[in-house]
Amino acid sequence: MELHALYLFLAGPGLWITFVVAVGGLILRLVYLFGLSRGRDRVFYNHMSISWAMKSIMRWLIPLGSASLRSQPVFSLVFFAFHVCLFGVPLFLLAHNMLWDEAFGVSLWSMPEYLADVFTVIFVGCAIFLFARRLLRPEVRILTTLWDYTLLVLTALPFVTGFLASHQWGHYEVALVLHVLFAEILLIIIPFSKLGHILLFFFSRAFIGFE
Repeated sequence: MELHALYLFLAGPGLWITFVVAVGGLILRLVYLFGLSRGRDRVFYNHMSISWAMKSIMRWLIPLGSASLRSQPVFSLVFFAFHVCLFGVPLFLLAHNMLWDEAFGVSLWSMPEYLADVFTVIFVGCAIFLFARRLLRPEVRILTTLWDYTLLVLTALPFVTGFLASHQWGHYEVALVLHVLFAEILLIIIPFSKLGHILLFFFSRAFIGFE
């Protein structure tokens, strides 16, 4: 009964609190950084170019699209697959779309369950690869903090617990509650961590394009 009550809170008020903090936090951070850049980097705004901004963004959205990505082909392909699965499964999973429709009246295309399973397994494999790379590559390890490892684990936990819940391996209710809890924790910390690059990426790449 306690688990059920916790789930109802997480799927109800907890979900709304999560979205308010995540979306509001990202907007506030963006406004703050925009104001900061206007004061310190005025030269960039004097040389704004939409075409060069789009070139910079698109080259990093395409696998091996930039010289930097082509210099590390294995890492780049894993990195790309990681992000495709990271956004693809939460947005297009049937169970999630039912929740979107129930909460917001919006529903997207839903992928077949077997495809969601494949994407989840690929994602977890990519997460393990990226974690191991941070441990084993000296030039990456020296720049990695404990918080970086924690963020990577937190990013993977909603996928692992969601996979366990969907296949009802182990205790279903525990896995489901943990899935929702970890997902909401992840969303809440996005504006206050490096994960904010899901939005800030486009602005930083645009500025590099201006430069």
